[in-house]
Amino acid sequence: STLDRSSAASDVYKRQGLAIPLSHSNNESNDHAMILPKIPQELTDFKPEIGLILGSGLGFFADDRIEVVGRVPYGDIEGFPVSTVQGHVGQFVYGTIEGKRVICMQGRFHFYEGYAMSQVTLPIRAMHEIGVRTLFVTNAAGGINLDFVPGNFMLLSDHINALGTNPLIAWKGSEGVQFPDMSEVYDGELRAKIRDWAKAHSVDLKEGVYLATTGPSFETPAEVRAFGTLGADAVGMSTVPEAIVARKFGMRVIGISCITNAAAGISKTELTHEEVSETADSVRPQFADLLAAGVSLA
Repeated sequence: STLDRSSAASDVYKRQGLAIPLSHSNNESNDHAMILPKIPQELTDFKPEIGLILGSGLGFFADDRIEVVGRVPYGDIEGFPVSTVQGHVGQFVYGTIEGKRVICMQGRFHFYEGYAMSQVTLPIRAMHEIGVRTLFVTNAAGGINLDFVPGNFMLLSDHINALGTNPLIAWKGSEGVQFPDMSEVYDGELRAKIRDWAKAHSVDLKEGVYLATTGPSFETPAEVRAFGTLGADAVGMSTVPEAIVARKFGMRVIGISCITNAAAGISKTELTHEEVSETADSVRPQFADLLAAGVSLA
């Protein structure tokens, strides 16, 4: 039965000491997901100042540009979620970039994987706990703006939350602000520095509004037309929950999208996750240069 399969899946997660996605839990309460797991001492002692979240197909950055001090697989942290999507390795990588101490998520969690919003954003709470004050959130996105082509990079100027929920709903705990201001989610001063760097290095850096849907299905052409009317320049399935929680804690946030495909109705071909990964890989050095420069300017 469905109940038996759900119980069996829950047992697997429990045996491995992993966080149980709500879709596998008989208890739909958010409470268990709000408990911050014990953070490994090596991460606490490292005292990172900058956090990085690497999106689909972008995990190479951790290996290419970070002077690695250590790695901690998510599965080694009791009660922590695990990445289940192809292209998401599923570990923290920590080290330095031009002298800046960074902690990097090589693989993130998505709402469509069955995790509660509190689980999706758990890494942001953990990063804040160990001292991160600036967060770079990256993603692979579909281009809605007709001026965008696959392989472009977009600096997020703002976002639209089309997830139908908010990670701060039913928040347990007193950390951060209850009603965070969202008039400038993505730090304007740091964005200006990154724009100047891009111009000086002849990088065609776009800027625009990112819209987040739940996924995992790609958007329909009608939805893409509607999103464009709302003011979206690109669409994806992540980033917004992490950015909201980061702002609750007062972190500076920078968002960077790699436009990996034209969105449905604009693209003349069927959309696949493989296409996303292939495009991200084709602009690997340019993306690495841009993100490393952003970190050095933070």
